[in-house]
Amino acid sequence: MKSVIPYANNNDTFAPKVSVVIPIYNGEADLPDLINCLLAQTYPRHQVEYLLVDNNSSDRTLAILQETARHSQINIHPISENTIQSSYAARNKGIRSALGEIIAFTDADCRPQCQWLSSLVSPFTYGDVAIVAGEITALPGNTILEKYAELQNTLSQTHTLAHKFYPYGQTANLAIKRQVLAKVGLFRPYLTTGGDADICWRILQENMGRLQFAPEAIVQHRHRTTFPELHSQWQRYGRSNKYLHQLYGVDLMRDITLKEYGYRLGRWLLKELPRETVKLTTRQASLVNLLNTPIGLFTARARNLGQKQAQLPEKAKMIEWL
Repeated sequence: MKSVIPYANNNDTFAPKVSVVIPIYNGEADLPDLINCLLAQTYPRHQVEYLLVDNNSSDRTLAILQETARHSQINIHPISENTIQSSYAARNKGIRSALGEIIAFTDADCRPQCQWLSSLVSPFTYGDVAIVAGEITALPGNTILEKYAELQNTLSQTHTLAHKFYPYGQTANLAIKRQVLAKVGLFRPYLTTGGDADICWRILQENMGRLQFAPEAIVQHRHRTTFPELHSQWQRYGRSNKYLHQLYGVDLMRDITLKEYGYRLGRWLLKELPRETVKLTTRQASLVNLLNTPIGLFTARARNLGQKQAQLPEKAKMIEWL
C-alpha cells in the first residue's frame, strides 16, 4: 500500500461548488462557536452551502438552526433526519440535498479554522484525487484527560491514514467528490461507528481515485473531560474495529492479558512514577506525564471490551444510494 503524501496548497483560484454536511445531535451548546467558525471561512461564500442536519435532537438545536439560517450571512440549510438515529444517516440526508461537486464533512463539536475549507478543497485540482482528509487537532483544554488526549494526538488523521489495510480519513475532517459517492454509494445508515473507514475503503477498493492528506486543512476537536466519556469513546473504537473486521476481515486488536496489565502497572509504580515525580517537581514534566500509563491502560481496556462485545447488526451492512 502506498503512503499518503501531504499536499502543499499552491492554488488560490480553484473554487468549485462545495456542500458542507454537518450532522448534529443535541448540539445546542456547540452551535454558536460552530457557526462563527463557518462565518470565518475564507472560501468564496457564493460557492459554498452549509447543510446542518439535526438528527432528532431533544434540545433546541433545530430551532436555533432555523433562526440562524434566516439571518445568516452564509448559505445555511437546516435539515432534519428523524427516522434513523445515526450520524451516518444524517450525513446521507445532507448529501442527498447537496448541490456541490465536493461534499465536505465535519462535526458539531469541531471548530474548523478559517482556512479549513480552502485547504481541504484545493487538492481536488488533481483529477485523480477522490478523497481529501484534513488534520484534526485538540481544542485547548484544562482537564487531565483533555491534556492526555492532546499529548497522544488521539484524533490526528496521521493514525487513520497509516492503517495497514487501507488509509482512511475521519468524517470530522473529510471531503469526497459527489460523483464518486454516486458510484460507490453513501454511508451505511445503520452503522453506528466505523463508517468513515468503510466509505473510504469502498472508494479505494473500487479504484475511484486516491486519498490525499491536506495538513493545512485544520479542525479543532473537543476532547472528553470525564472517565465515563473517555471509556465510551474507546469502547466505540473497539466496536468500530470489530465491525470493520466483520465487513473487511481486518485484524482484530490483540487483547491485553491480566499479566501484562500487572507488569505495566508495576513498572509504572516502581520506575515511571518516581522518575516523572522528580521531573514534575523540577517542572520538566506535567501531571499528564505522571498519569500517562494508567490512563493508557484504561483506554486499552475500554477498547478491548468494546471489540469483545460488538456484533455487527445485519441491517448495518446496508448501503444507501443517491
